[in-house]
Amino acid sequence: MAETVKRSGGQALVDQLLIHGADCAYCVPGESYLEVLDALYDVRDRFTLYNARHEAGAADMAEAYGKLTGRPGICMVTRGPGACQAAVGVHIAYQDSTPMILLVGQVGRETMDRESFQEIDYRQMFAPVAKWAAQIDSAARIPEYMARAFRVATSGRPGPVVLALPEDMLTDVVEVADAMPYTPSVPALSPGDAAAVMAALSKAERPLLLAGGPGWSDAGCAALLRFATDNRLPVATSFRRQDLIDNRSDVYVGDFGTGVAPSLVKRLAEADLLLVIGARLGEITTKTYSTLSVPTPAQTLVHIHVDANEIGRVYSPAVSAVSGPDAALSALTAQPAAAAPEDWCARLRAEYLSDSEPPPHDYPLDMGQAMADMRDLIPANAVVTLDAGNHTGWAQRFLRYGRPGRQIGSTCGSMGYAVPAAVAASLADPKRQAIAFVGDGGFMMSGMEIATAVQHGGRPIVLVFNNGTYGTIRMHQEREHPARVSGTDIAASDIGMISRGLGAAHERITETAEFRPALLRAFEHDGPTVIELMTDPEQISTRTTVSRLRGQQARTNS
Repeated sequence: MAETVKRSGGQALVDQLLIHGADCAYCVPGESYLEVLDALYDVRDRFTLYNARHEAGAADMAEAYGKLTGRPGICMVTRGPGACQAAVGVHIAYQDSTPMILLVGQVGRETMDRESFQEIDYRQMFAPVAKWAAQIDSAARIPEYMARAFRVATSGRPGPVVLALPEDMLTDVVEVADAMPYTPSVPALSPGDAAAVMAALSKAERPLLLAGGPGWSDAGCAALLRFATDNRLPVATSFRRQDLIDNRSDVYVGDFGTGVAPSLVKRLAEADLLLVIGARLGEITTKTYSTLSVPTPAQTLVHIHVDANEIGRVYSPAVSAVSGPDAALSALTAQPAAAAPEDWCARLRAEYLSDSEPPPHDYPLDMGQAMADMRDLIPANAVVTLDAGNHTGWAQRFLRYGRPGRQIGSTCGSMGYAVPAAVAASLADPKRQAIAFVGDGGFMMSGMEIATAVQHGGRPIVLVFNNGTYGTIRMHQEREHPARVSGTDIAASDIGMISRGLGAAHERITETAEFRPALLRAFEHDGPTVIELMTDPEQISTRTTVSRLRGQQARTNS
C-alpha cells in the first residue's frame, strides 16, 4: 500500500505535477490559487513557473509546449476573467489535438452557487471544448484527479483537460498517498490490419499518402519517410503539419492547407487510393469537404487514426484501423513494400518544386524572394510558429520543414498565437532558434508576451508582416463585397517603439535586400528581435491580389 503524506491541497497538487513529469507551467497569478503558487516556491529548483502577460498568452504557451514535447502543457489561471481569457488556448488544444491541462482557481466551496465574485461553473463552460472538465472538491482526491487528467490529455486523441480548484480546498490539510506516474493509452496497428493496408496499396496505380494529426515522434516521422520512399508514395501533409516529413525528400509533394497548390488538388482528384495516417480529414484539409466526395470518396480511402470516433465521421473508408501514427508506421514498415509507379511520385514532386519557387513581384519588399533567402539560412532544428492570417502562406508555401525542425501553428485559426508559441519554444531551449510569423493585427493582440521572453531569458525572432489590414478577412471581403472596405483597416502603430519598450531589438525592412542581413543579425542577438516587414497591401495572399479579386467579382456580376 502506498505511503500517505500529510500536506495541504496546494502541496499535494504540486507533488502530483512533479510525479507526472511536469517541469514547468505558464500562468497569470491569482489570489484563488495562492496555495499552489506557495507550494511551487518550495520546488523552484525542479519546476519553472513562467508568468505571462495575459491568460490567453499563458494558455497559448502551454499549448505550444504540448505540441513540442508530446507532454501536457500546464497552464494556471485565476477564476472568472482569467479562465475566460485562457479559453482560447483550450479551444486551440481541442481542435489541434494537443495535450494540455488548465488549472483554474475557483471560489470557495461555501460561497458556490450564489454567483459570488468571479464565479463560473467551469464544468459547463469548458465541456464543449475540453476532453474532460471537472472540479476537485476534496483535497484527498487530488492525486486521483491529477493522474486521470494526465492520462486523458495524452491517451487516444490527445486534448485539453480543465480542472477547477476551489481556493479553500487548496488550503485543506489531508493525509493522502501519491498516484503512480501516468502512462498514456495509445492503440497500435495489428499485423493483420497492416497487411490489409498493404494489400489495398498494392492494387493502386496512383496512390497518395496524407499524413497529419498529433502524436508523431521524431522516430515516427523518420519511419514515415522510409515507408514512403520504399513504396514510392507521394506524401502530402494536412494543415500545418508540414514538419512530419522532410520537405527536401523526393516523396514530399505539398500540404493541404489554406494555400494548397491547385496542382495538388488536381492530383488528389486523379488519385485512385488515399492513405490517411493521423489526419482528421477536417474542413481545411478538404477545402470545406469539397475535394473528396461525401460520404464515399471516389478514391479508395484507407484511414488510420488514433481515435475510432474520427474514422467515418465524414468519409466512409474502404479500409480502416485505429492506431497511433508511430505504431502504425512501425507495423507498416515491417510489411513487404508495394512500390507505386515511379513516374507518379516524380510528377507530383516536380509540381511541388515549381509551386514553391517565388513568382516575380515588383514591390520593393518581395516576400517570395525573402522566404527563398530564409529557407537557406534558418537552422535545421529551428521552430517556426505560425499565427492566423494570409501572411503565413509565405512560410507554408516557400519554407522547407522536417524534423528536428518544427512547424507549430494553430489549426483552428486563432489570432495572437504565434508570439506566445515562439516564446514558449525559446524558453524551453534558448539555444534553439524560434521564429514567429505574425501579422500586424496578431502582433497587437499578443506582442506583449515578448516581455515574458525578456524576463525569463528567451530569444525568439518575431517577423511582423505589416500591411495595415486584417488580411484574411479583407480577402474574403474583397471577394464578396469588392471595394467596400469595412472594419478591416488597422491604424498604423509604432511597432519599433513597442518592441523596444518590451525589451526587444527592432528592425524595419522596406526592401528585399535588407531582409537577409537583418535576419542574420537577429540570429546573433542575445535576446528577442522583432523584424517588421512592410509588405504590399495589394498582395493579399501568395496567390492573389486585391485588384484580381475585384476583377473576378466584376466579371461575375457582368
